[in-house]
Amino acid sequence: MDNPIIKAQSISAAYGSSSALALREISFDIPPGERVALVGANGAGKTSLLLAMVGILPLVSGALHISGIELGGSKDKQKLKELREQVSLVFQDPDDQLFMPSIYEDLAFGPRNMGLDEDAVHSRVNAVLDRLGISFLKDRSPLRLSGGEKRMAAIAASLTMNPQVMLFDEPTAFLDPKARRNLMGVLQSLPHTQLIATHDLDFAAVLCPRVILLREGAVFAQGPAAELLRNEQLMDQCGLEAI
Repeated sequence: MDNPIIKAQSISAAYGSSSALALREISFDIPPGERVALVGANGAGKTSLLLAMVGILPLVSGALHISGIELGGSKDKQKLKELREQVSLVFQDPDDQLFMPSIYEDLAFGPRNMGLDEDAVHSRVNAVLDRLGISFLKDRSPLRLSGGEKRMAAIAASLTMNPQVMLFDEPTAFLDPKARRNLMGVLQSLPHTQLIATHDLDFAAVLCPRVILLREGAVFAQGPAAELLRNEQLMDQCGLEAI
């Protein structure tokens, strides 16, 4: 395996002062440019892991290295700022990301907060809109978009940050079949390292060569998607249906 861009070393995490761990001794590596599916039943820890990877859920033990930045238990504000410029999380519900009066303003929000001047912001936003084929949404309100359009706009907002790593939480949620196919094509076209948390096992099998399978906050298995997702016994142990 190439030098990993993501390396989790026995990481554990808990919400607030809770003694119950949301993540337990999780370890994995992801090399640059790989797409990996993060699979598990509800409550397995998929969203918790993504939140830990952007510093929202603090670690209680272990270490997480992403794009040369190490996260431990301490909340170093400068380190978190650097991390969030390298790692982008696309939430399950696009409404959690789209909050400005227009899609253009949503896409410009991140680059402006990075300190880019307006010419650079304008250039970056329009380049991303063109890349995803959604320039026609530029002046629209997020309130007037379909589910598929909102998903594309949320991905576009992440791309304007120019991240190295993209994290997706249930990206096919709320999508009709056509929007799902369009999303698949977009994710396949992106060169970024991607970790995709999903219940959609057919989607994971087509899109991702490798799977990390979570159960009760821990890694239960990891390996080739073609093998794991078709293993009926393994899927049944994790409360999932094999494809």
